[in-house]
Amino acid sequence: MYPYIETIRIEQGSPCNLSYHQQRLERTFCRVYEKSSVFNLQEVIKVPETLSSFLVKLRFLYNDQDFICEYDEYKPRNIKTLRLLENNIINYSFKSTDRSMINHLFEQKDDCDDILIVKNGFVTDSSSANIVFFNGKNWLTPDTPLLEGTCRARLLEKSKIKEAVIRLEQIPAFQSFCLINAMVEGFDHPLPINNIIF
Repeated sequence: MYPYIETIRIEQGSPCNLSYHQQRLERTFCRVYEKSSVFNLQEVIKVPETLSSFLVKLRFLYNDQDFICEYDEYKPRNIKTLRLLENNIINYSFKSTDRSMINHLFEQKDDCDDILIVKNGFVTDSSSANIVFFNGKNWLTPDTPLLEGTCRARLLEKSKIKEAVIRLEQIPAFQSFCLINAMVEGFDHPLPINNIIF
C-alpha cells in the first residue's frame, strides 16, 4: 500500500521542478514517519525513453520503505466553472492517495466542471489544484490551502503570486482566477470571477 503521492510533470523526458517535490516529500516523511526521506527523486525516477516526446504525468506513489512510478500521457481537463462548496472538517495536509472526502465533494459539483472548497469561511483549493485570484494588480493565493502545492510554492518563491487572507465573501471583488498545480500554470487563460458559482 502506498498512502502518499507526488504528481510530477515530465516534459521532453525530464522531470520538472523536482526540488519542490523533494521538499514536500521530506516534509511528509518528517511529520508522518518521523524520519528523513529514504528517496531522492532525482536518483530514483527513471523516465522510459518511449515517453520522451510526450507531456507526461508521473504518479510517484510511496510509503516509508518503497515506491512505484506510474506514467501516463497528460490529458488536461477543460475546467471553466467551479461550484463553491463549504466543508469545515476536510483535511488534506499531505498529498495522499486517500481522496475520499474530496471525491465526495466533487460529486456535488452539479453542472460545473470542478469545485472550490471553503473551510470555516476561508477559501482553500479546487479538487486538484490551488487557486489564484487577480485583483487588477496582483495575483493572490489563499493562505489557507488544503495542500501546499509545488507550483504554488515555486510561484510564491519567485514573487509571481502573493499569499493573502481570502474569505468566501471577498470572492466577487476579484476580476478573474486561475488554477495551478504541478501540471498546469493557468495564467495564460484566466477565467472570469463569475465562473465561480455560489
